[in-house]
This record gives sequence, structure tokens and C-alpha cells, in this order.
Amino acid sequence: MRPSNLNKRHRQASVLKFASMFAILFSVAFLLFFLSDMLLKGYPAFQQAQVKVTMHYTEESRENPSWALSDEDYETLIENRILTEFWDVNFVNRFKANPDLMGSSEQMWVLASSNVDQYLKGHHNTLPDEVKPIVDRLREEGRIELMFNEAFFTTGDSKTPENAGLFSALIGSVLTLFVTMAFSLPIGIMSAIYLEEFAPKNKFIDFIEMNINNLAAIPSILYGLLGLAIFINTFGMPRSSALVGGMTLGLMTLPIIIVSSKAALKSVPASIRHAGLGVGLTKWQVIKDHVLPVAMPGILTGAIIGLAQAIGETAPLIMVGMIAFIPDAPTSVTQAATVLPAQIFTWAGMPEGGYIEKTAAGILVLLTVMISMNGIAIYLRNKFQTRW
Repeated sequence: MRPSNLNKRHRQASVLKFASMFAILFSVAFLLFFLSDMLLKGYPAFQQAQVKVTMHYTEESRENPSWALSDEDYETLIENRILTEFWDVNFVNRFKANPDLMGSSEQMWVLASSNVDQYLKGHHNTLPDEVKPIVDRLREEGRIELMFNEAFFTTGDSKTPENAGLFSALIGSVLTLFVTMAFSLPIGIMSAIYLEEFAPKNKFIDFIEMNINNLAAIPSILYGLLGLAIFINTFGMPRSSALVGGMTLGLMTLPIIIVSSKAALKSVPASIRHAGLGVGLTKWQVIKDHVLPVAMPGILTGAIIGLAQAIGETAPLIMVGMIAFIPDAPTSVTQAATVLPAQIFTWAGMPEGGYIEKTAAGILVLLTVMISMNGIAIYLRNKFQTRW
């Protein structure tokens, strides 16, 4: 080979090497930028401004919670809209749960309004100028502080950003994922067993497998249209429920589980099947007792990855109505529910500044769930994978 041609090939190899390194560095930089942006925007949502007030439990305040505050606190906190719009809910619930408090007084922390919260965090400031000195004074007195936002994980959606939380969406996601698993896992694994172990090798089976591979790549919103047409319009299942959402996501996850399960079954050496058949076992006994245990790590890995993809889907669930305002967590799969991606999508369209950090915090929670599920899949694959 001529030296000039050899040098040209070396230069091409070097260019390809540096281009590959640049692509990796660019991807890592973009990922770090995305995560840092989400952390900077979402971290403030895990804190919420609260105001210390003195509540008086009297006959008048039981009928009208505004009487629970002193005249000074009422003028300072209520008239200047420093407390949240629903500040009296905590007082009423506390009074109902403890009737013995009648005639006493106690100090309690109440959520501040979103404008005060955003002012203390230093962004999206819409607090009137005349109220800022009052908030600064109360903060110096220790009556306004930023505390851990427990309500973000214990309450559902709300029309006010300071009261909005992820609890109902988390419960809806769990119920939806449970239905998805119950629907797609048995059908997907048994379909893979039939196609790989029992189905004859002919053009019809090849056509079916080709279409299953294609179904794993079509836009997810088409599964939403399919779920709307079949489960709601045809069978009359309750709209916006975890049952319909889970079965719709099950349709979307089914091709992924079938493909990954077929690949796991195909990776089992043929010698295991031959050895079982050679000692007189039936084909089903060989599959059940020998092939499936060996292939199970790969099957579980594919199933978990498919479910992790399903939990991050929004488009198909919008089509079946799981984008509704759900303040209370569902208690069954037939009740109206929403899921984490749909809740994040709803908050992203809200005009109030307080929802911006709620959206970023919701994304962080969703990323944590998805990364955890993928980590479990990798752990199961490495722990139980058989080396040949």
C-alpha cells in the first residue's frame, strides 16, 4: 500500500475518533446542563414559605375562622394577602379533630401565599411594594420562614401553587402501572414463548413478528387513540381512570415485552433444550423448568425498561382523559386519576410563577423514578445473568 494512502486512512481514522469524542462530550454536556437547570429550578419547590400565627379556639372562630386571629394579625396577614387563600383549612381541620381545644390558644405554622413565597426565594416577584417591608419585618421577627415543603408530597393538585402537590399523581401512577403490569406482562411473556418455542417457522409467523417489531416503534399517541376507541367508546370503561390508562399503556408496552422476551429466550443455548428432551421431558417441562429460569433475567430487564418507558408517557393518557384536575388521590382503579407526566404537563401550562418550580420539581421526581427502575433492571440483569 502506498504511504500516501496509508496516511490518508490514518487521518480519516483520527477525524472519526475526534468526531466520536466530540459527540460524547456534547451529549454529556447537554445532559449536565439539563440536570443542573432542573435542579436549580426545581430545588426551591422543596421549600415553602410559612407564617407563624396564634389561633384562638372560641365559639366565634368555630363559626367564622377569621375570628381565630387577633385584630393585628388579621390586618397584617389577611388584608395584605400574606397568608394563603386557604389558610383557614388547617384551623378548621384542627378544630374538628380536637374539640377539647375550645377556649385555648396555640401557635401554628400556616402556608404563606405564593407571592410571598416567591419573594422570599428571590424570583418571580409579584409582591406589591407596600407589602415587602411587612414581609421583611415578619421574617426578622422569625414569623416567616422557608421550611421543607411536606405538602408537595402529601397533597394533590390545587388551583393555587402554594397548595399544589404530587400525592394524587403519585397514587394514580402506581395504580396505572399496576394495571399495565397485570395486563401486559402475562400476555407479553406467553406470546414470546409461543413465537419462540412453539410457532412453526413460516412466512405467516415472520409477518407477525415483523409487525410486532414495527408496533414497538410507532408514535405513542396512536395507542391513546386505540385505547379511546376500544376501552372507552366500545366497552364503556370509566374515562380518566387508572384502569383505562393502564390498559392503554399495556398495549404500548406489549410489543416491547414480546421483543425483549423473545431475545432472552433465543439466547438460551439449544443444548439445554436437547438435554431435557433427551431425558424424556416434554417440551413444556423443558421450557418451564429449564429455559424460562435461564431467560428470566433478560425477560425481567426488558419488562422493567418497558414499564419505565410507560410511566413517562403523556400523549396516550391525554387521549383517554387522564389530564383532568384531580385534587384527591384515587382509591381504586376505576376512579378518576392522573399520573406524574400529565400533572407536570398541566403545571407547565399554568401562568403563575409558583408553578414553574413545581414543574421542575415534578420532573426531578419523575426522573428519579425512571432512573431507579432502569437501575433495578441493570441490577437484576447482572445478578442473575448466566455466563456461558
